[in-house]
Amino acid sequence: MTRQTQGGAVNEAFKPNTYMAHALDRAFKAALARATNGLTPAGLASVGFEWFSHLAASPGKQLELVEEAMRSNIRLTRHAARTGTAQDGAPCIEPASSDHRFDDEGWCHWPYNLIAQSFLLQQQWWDTATTDIDGLSDYREEVVSFTARQLLDRFSPTNYPLLNPEVTRKAVSEGGMNFIRGIDNFVEDWERLVSGKPPVGTEDYRVGENLATTPGKVVYRNNLIELIQYSPSTETVHAEPVLIVPAWIMKYYILDLSAENSLVRYLVDNGHTVFMISWRNPDSEDRHLGMDDYRTLGPMAALDVINEIVPDRQVHGVGYCLGGTLLSIAAAAMGRDGDERLASMTTLATQVDFTEAGELMLFISESEVDLLENMMWEQGYLDGHQMAGAFQLLRSNDLVWSRMVREYLLGERQPMNDLMAWNADLTRMPYRMHTEYLRRLFLNNELATGRYIVNGRPVAIPDIRMPIFAVGTVKDHVAPWHSVYKIHLLADVDEITFVLTSGGHNAGIVSEPGHPRRRFQMHTHTEGDTYIDPETWRDTVPAQDGSWWPAWQEWLAAHSSERIAPPPMGGSSHPPLKDAPGDYVLQR
Repeated sequence: MTRQTQGGAVNEAFKPNTYMAHALDRAFKAALARATNGLTPAGLASVGFEWFSHLAASPGKQLELVEEAMRSNIRLTRHAARTGTAQDGAPCIEPASSDHRFDDEGWCHWPYNLIAQSFLLQQQWWDTATTDIDGLSDYREEVVSFTARQLLDRFSPTNYPLLNPEVTRKAVSEGGMNFIRGIDNFVEDWERLVSGKPPVGTEDYRVGENLATTPGKVVYRNNLIELIQYSPSTETVHAEPVLIVPAWIMKYYILDLSAENSLVRYLVDNGHTVFMISWRNPDSEDRHLGMDDYRTLGPMAALDVINEIVPDRQVHGVGYCLGGTLLSIAAAAMGRDGDERLASMTTLATQVDFTEAGELMLFISESEVDLLENMMWEQGYLDGHQMAGAFQLLRSNDLVWSRMVREYLLGERQPMNDLMAWNADLTRMPYRMHTEYLRRLFLNNELATGRYIVNGRPVAIPDIRMPIFAVGTVKDHVAPWHSVYKIHLLADVDEITFVLTSGGHNAGIVSEPGHPRRRFQMHTHTEGDTYIDPETWRDTVPAQDGSWWPAWQEWLAAHSSERIAPPPMGGSSHPPLKDAPGDYVLQR
């Protein structure tokens, strides 16, 4: 409160200290963010209140819920009567095809069948209660529905020993030894978590030994990237090299895992000269690095080096996830400025329009971003563990509760594999970059609407003029394929080839030839073709068995010129600094 003198002027002694108030707010919100793992209580409370208010003003919806509750109770009672009299024990409700919590045969027998059926009916009721609410926006509806699912997942009967037939059967057959092993597993996991060690089993996977083993050299290094040039394995190579821009939210070697599922090795063995960006893991001193620093020190710096090593040749640009978004920004700016160094652009699970970014948007409201900004401001970056928590919530059944049941109640360790070991190799993101990314792309959608500024002027996706190969994955919770498909509405190019492959954000991309149960659909849209909506596309484009990698490699080859002798490693201007995988990928 301010106090005025008799003349009306404000007495300086009673002016509020705005800086101190703001600093106190930042400190409090940073502590709150750490306590809630980055989730905003204020945002959730406001959404919950709005949902309740609209539901309270919808008597028709209330009657529908009452009717559904009564119908569910009748169905459950009839089911109990049938199973109790040894008649037809067919369930009255089936779990979703993706829900494997009740796969064990024990859930078919009394009393566990009644427990499972009761839970599934309750889950169905809450789904009705949190959807189709008049007056509630789609975003708010998704948030409250997601929150309800998280609470129900937490209290699922599968999570409790006495209610889970698989756990009780295991305990009886082993005399409770499964619980002893589970306690040991829990203590070991807790000790590793508090000491900052990676999960059990990751010690069997070491970068440079059995991960990221494709031979190559680091030919360039700046404050943000190391550029790796991979050694050729064929006598001749396609004239145009390939530059891969991975996301800095992950370590690059997801594309160079074990020898048998390395995308890099596959490209090299098929006659491509491959360059890979390896991002440095930032710390608090890098808080000032922004999106444009990642563009200029990342793909633009890499292109300059590649042009010196392989002169007078265009480059096939490849971007994965956030790296694909950055590559799209760079390509749009290059198109605007008349820079024709890119021969083509391939995007893997990449979004350039964020209006349908899926359940990840539930964590990117104004309230959520404000809370994260305060937490990042204090420490200078967003920690990998803080990011991992949000991604785990998107698949809490598979990544949290099912794992808890398996390892702590059944006492069974899940075997580690190379993809899981990579997933545990966490990275950080600097304060300024992550703030710009969330606000400019997710909240404001500046790239898709032509308002994203590069070098003082806006860039637009229609300025990209080279052929595009875009890959989406069916089960992607990070970049839903419908969102990836929007490149058809934004790009103004002669040719867009879109691939929809089985799997999720990571496993769908790491889909080597010979991988079992892989399928994909592929169709090329050329200039003059009418637009096909994503649902019609999925229903009409024929599916093919196997990996999409060979189809992409053939596409790259078709968009390349003659084969030539492999270029020198680093050339005369960039002598190799050290062997791949370099130093930056090893930073913790």
